[in-house]
Formats: sequence, C-alpha cells, structure tokens
Amino acid sequence: MARLKSTDIQISSFQNAMTQFDEAAKRLRLDPAWLEIIKQPRRTVIIKLPIQMDDGSFKVFTAYRVQHSIIRGPAKGGIRYHPDVTLDEVSALAAWMTWKCAVVGIPFGGGKGGITCDPTKLSKSELERLTRRYTSELIDFIGPESDVPAPDVNTNEQTMAWIMDTYSMHARHTVTSVVTGKPLDLGGSLGRVEATGRGVLFTIREAAKHLGIQMDGSTVAVQGFGNVGSVASDLLFDDGCKVIAVSDVKGGIYNRNGIDIKKLLPYAKKNRSVVKFPGTKPISNQEILELGCDILVPAALENQITEENAPRIKAKIVAEGANGPVIPKADKILDKNGVFLIPDILCNAGGVTVSYFEWVQDRMGLFWSEQEVNHRLEEIMKSAFKNVLEISCAKRVNMRTAAFMLAIKRVLDVFMLRGVYA
Repeated sequence: MARLKSTDIQISSFQNAMTQFDEAAKRLRLDPAWLEIIKQPRRTVIIKLPIQMDDGSFKVFTAYRVQHSIIRGPAKGGIRYHPDVTLDEVSALAAWMTWKCAVVGIPFGGGKGGITCDPTKLSKSELERLTRRYTSELIDFIGPESDVPAPDVNTNEQTMAWIMDTYSMHARHTVTSVVTGKPLDLGGSLGRVEATGRGVLFTIREAAKHLGIQMDGSTVAVQGFGNVGSVASDLLFDDGCKVIAVSDVKGGIYNRNGIDIKKLLPYAKKNRSVVKFPGTKPISNQEILELGCDILVPAALENQITEENAPRIKAKIVAEGANGPVIPKADKILDKNGVFLIPDILCNAGGVTVSYFEWVQDRMGLFWSEQEVNHRLEEIMKSAFKNVLEISCAKRVNMRTAAFMLAIKRVLDVFMLRGVYA
C-alpha cells in the first residue's frame, strides 16, 4: 500500500482500534473481564538493532513486533519499514489482524511488526543486514506455530526470503512456512500478490449487489496506487467500472470520463507515479476522497477520513482497502449520511486469507493452481460478507460494528473453550 501523509498525526491508531472494539463489545453484553483479556496485546517486543552501514559506520534502528492474540492460532501479520513506524501504529495493526482473521474464519491470531527506518536511503545490502538482524532477534518469538510474518509497507518477497533463510539457518533446516508472501521458488503461493486487491473487488461486488448498484458503469475513485489500490483498480476496470481518479504519494489524477487502467499500470511502473498521466487532470489526495462517485476505495494510509471531511464524502460505497483509513468519529457521520462502508477487517482480508493458503500449502508440500487459490478466496470473502451483513441487518448496526461483533464472538468462543491456564 502506498504511504500518504495522515491528515492528523495526533490521531492514535491504537486508540481508534480500541474504540472500534468497545463500540461492538458493548452491544454483545458479555463479561467485561473476558473482553479485557482478549482486547489488549499479549506480547510487545521492542528491539534496538545496531547495523553496520556500507561506509563502515554503525547506526541503531528501533524495531517492533506485537503479538495481539494467539487464541485462534499463530499470530499473523506483516512487517513494515518506514520512518513513521511507531509502537502505537504496530499495536493497532496487530489488533486489526486478530479481528480480520476471525471475520474470515481462518485459524490465526493477530500480529504486526515494523522497523523505524527510511528504506529509500538504505542500500540493498544494508536492508539485508537490517532484516537478518531483526529476524535473529525475533528467533524465539516467530515460527510456523507461533508467529508468521508477511510483507507490508516497503517490504516484499525479497525481504521474506531473507527472513526465511535467516530463520532456517538458525533451525538448521529449511522452514518455508515461517513467513508468507515469499517468491514462488521458495514456497510462495500463486495469487498472493493480487489477493488483497482481489478481496476488495469481491466485497465491493457483494455490497453493490446488496444495494442494487450495477458494477458495469459505476464510477470509482481510488486513493493509493500501491499493490492494493493498483490491483483493485485493474480488477474493477475489468468488471466494467469507470475509474475516474487514482492517486499515490506524489499526487493524483482525474478524468470524469474514466482512466484507462491498462495503460496507466505500465506508465506508473515506469515513472514510479501516476502523476501527469496523459489525458488527466491533477487532483490532491484529499480532493480524491470527496469526489462524486459510486465507489471510493481508500487504499493508502490510516486516518484519511476524519470528522472534518466525512460530511463531504459523496460515494455510495466506501471500501477500506487500507487499514484504519476512517476514524471512529467519521464512521458515525458516514453512517448517518447513508454511506455503505465495507470495514477494513473484512474488505482487505484477502491478503491474509491467501497468506493462510500459502502457509497451508507449505506445510502440506502441495501447491494449488492460481485458479483454485482465487476460487477459494472468493468463497471465503463472499461467506464472510454474508455473515457480517446478516448481523448488520439483524442488530441494526453498521457493517464495521457488525464485523467486530462477529470477530469478538469468534475469538471469545475459542477462549472460553480453552479456558485460562493457571
């Protein structure tokens, strides 16, 4: 996902995650003591990583790994490299991963990691040393049965290959299932790269069906043209949607008659931005959120839609391709204005779902075709949407609250079955 500047750096992502939890939990009317146990992160690791740079000097980086829950299975979550990585952000993302895995019904808990660094200023060899040192410091915490990392912002298949190799060297045998999002030659899964964006498409289709909106001809705006936003744009374009605006960290482009995504993709890859694509007008990342359109996909960074700009959102469907792009106060405004929001823990769960498929395939030593991966993903995403929508309608709550209600109940059900070891 592309990283865009947050509209309000004072907004705490972790507090947002806890507020969302509390809103759903109070409607379940469950024992507060049990809820408190599953609400807070179970383990937080803060590491100082001394790394020798290419010029021979040393630099110390701060790194994190948060395991929010392992009640339903190993912790699962990405690793991001970015100057703005904080414990607050990583903790929030770990919590969202717990609920995301529970919503789609896969046997993982939530985890997340990150290193506070600017990868654009590091050489490949420096990134490799940083990654391997980070992995070695986490040897006692990660593993196929305990915590399974994956790529996130500014990390990729190569990063996962370094992690897998470092872990395997310590284990003295090859352990492909310690991470997901790996290269295919190292046990990666077909369909993994497109999985998050494909999951966004599947949930948008279901929302449009529920609302009586035709996909063919629907207008779409996408904030963030990284992996999630670009794949979602491409798939929505294939579905007949008219993508009228997209943006990335450098700016946005707009054409009310539609943008040819098939031509934009190679342009963006070559120029490392969508800016100045022929036949379009410039638009800011904030303006793109307020365009008149049927479907808005915020696929960039958290805290993009706030109580300040929420009243100006005109889209009929807001599909959260990013994690936490809408703050709780804005949720209420969108809900009041009749905007149908597909929450992040449902909308962008395609990535972790296919990560689960990769983990399963690695452990079996048997791999599926891309067609089978996509078919299994569609079944899970459609089923999860149906389950959340049923709760939303039955309890008369918005889709976010319904998704959290479903996730909390699933986690708590397993917790009650397992009991408390003392």
